[in-house]
Amino acid sequence: MRPFTARPDVAARLKTNIKAVEFIQDQVLTMVEPALAVRLSPDMLRKRVEELIAVVAAQHQLLINQEEQRALAELIVDDMVGLGPIEPLLNDETVSDVMINGPSMVYVERKGKLQLTPVHFRNDAHVMHVAQRIASSVGRRIDESSPMLDARLPDGSRVNAIIPPLSLKGPCISIRKFSRNVMNFWRFTELGTVSREMARALEIAARCRLNVIVSGGTGSGKTTFLNALSLMIDHGERIVTIEDAAELQMQQPHVIQLETRPANIEGKGEVTQRDLVRNALRMRPDRIILGEVRGVEAFDMMQAMNTGHNGSMSTIHSNSARDALARIENMILMANVNVPLQSIRMQIASALDLIIHTERMRDGVRRVTEVVEVAGIEHETILLGSLFTYRYVGQNPDGSLNGYFKCEGGRPRFLPRVEYYGFGDEFLEALTPTKPPERK
Repeated sequence: MRPFTARPDVAARLKTNIKAVEFIQDQVLTMVEPALAVRLSPDMLRKRVEELIAVVAAQHQLLINQEEQRALAELIVDDMVGLGPIEPLLNDETVSDVMINGPSMVYVERKGKLQLTPVHFRNDAHVMHVAQRIASSVGRRIDESSPMLDARLPDGSRVNAIIPPLSLKGPCISIRKFSRNVMNFWRFTELGTVSREMARALEIAARCRLNVIVSGGTGSGKTTFLNALSLMIDHGERIVTIEDAAELQMQQPHVIQLETRPANIEGKGEVTQRDLVRNALRMRPDRIILGEVRGVEAFDMMQAMNTGHNGSMSTIHSNSARDALARIENMILMANVNVPLQSIRMQIASALDLIIHTERMRDGVRRVTEVVEVAGIEHETILLGSLFTYRYVGQNPDGSLNGYFKCEGGRPRFLPRVEYYGFGDEFLEALTPTKPPERK
């Protein structure tokens, strides 16, 4: 039999027979009404569960001491009102992602690296129970007729679940934890994500209301970087944010957060990002921040950037800054707008000022690998000018990558706007070309 599926600190205190523990757990779970569990405080619920454990153990003549009762009660309460075995992982600040691949395989991401944990669920039904609890908490459902779920936990963590028959490995749940700490550029510099010069240039870019796209792959830190850019926004501006699942952490007082809504069981009531972008334009925003552009809303976002909403920002999945432009172009074409391709490219070139590309590199560190300006259009090709790049040199003995951030210099097209805000000289100083460090 697989070892009892308790979290490590609790499992160490459970020295009774595994079959007896699982029997007691199943009995107690059937004796407590879910509605009652929700109404009681955690302490009251834990006390009630301890009493029931003692009753079940006495009725069936099972030997379990007081310490084991408390430990088992903690597990059962996590199962009732929390997320069962993974509750400790969600409370672990070193964990950024939790990935459940069926009942017996739970991975986490720490410092950019995936690690297999000793955490297990009892069976597929146990994983399914957790997925259904998440779904019901946001007024959704997950079953064979609706086998995929996108949701958000009360703390803001983003959840995706997929179950059989679509998943052949049993119910799978992916949780992107919501970071309680907002990263700033000083912290990014410490972590090696950016150089000091790049950090200062990007702080100025955000303050001077440049239109910015942050591109990168899954888990490359796009939203975290967007949060850092938003710290530079003036507190007197009115900001409208639009997301599928709210992750942005605006620190300004005048922020309107909008979130999409999926269709109901009858297939009605869906509110898309495009609907929200169009509505945001009627809300007198100074800036529109779109959590991620992924479809036809790209057309409306470019329109917004071209009609006075300077300083708008978004993220996009792509392999490079150049690929980000191609993806935006394809998304606009998906909107079935009767606009020639040349006009679409002119609109993109006019709307965007900066593209910042991030990567999670093989040593687990997330780095900004290129910062480019959108310099205009020539012969139907959008021109990009490189401002900063990350140059790989080699690998250190500890497995970390050795490289440096290179400033390419130049005078970007948007420099007059930076000068208008009084940061022209400081911005040009940050763009002073750098030489590669001497190799030892």
